[in-house]
Amino acid sequence: MAVQGPFKVAFGDVFPFGAFVKGGVEAVRDFDRSTRENFVQARDKDSGELVWAVEVLDADPESKGTFKVKLSAPVQPLVPEAPAGFPFVPVEFDGLMVTPYVNSGTGRLAYSLKASAVRPANFKGGANRSGKDSAAGKEAA
Repeated sequence: MAVQGPFKVAFGDVFPFGAFVKGGVEAVRDFDRSTRENFVQARDKDSGELVWAVEVLDADPESKGTFKVKLSAPVQPLVPEAPAGFPFVPVEFDGLMVTPYVNSGTGRLAYSLKASAVRPANFKGGANRSGKDSAAGKEAA
């Protein structure tokens, strides 16, 4: 099979209506090395960097609930500040990767998202409903 493990995707293909971070950045627990008394942060298998996560709302009106996007970085990434009057932070993810897997509880196909960076969303042209990234977004991915 040609697709093995995570594969790169464009931000606009995954989030054609945009994405919003809800809350802050949190450390991801390494469930194999942590104990009840001792929290050990997960490390990225490829880079060895610490793994962090942000809770994300998909702006697609048909999307349900929230999900996590993982970020690998040597120090805790900073989420941009929310615009005045906004409860959530509009963001874009650079280096977005998708990893499909079968959820053992439901037997259904699911996926996890990982990115190399998070940055403020670029709303100059309005919502990106075409599923295509802006030129700047393509260069970053």
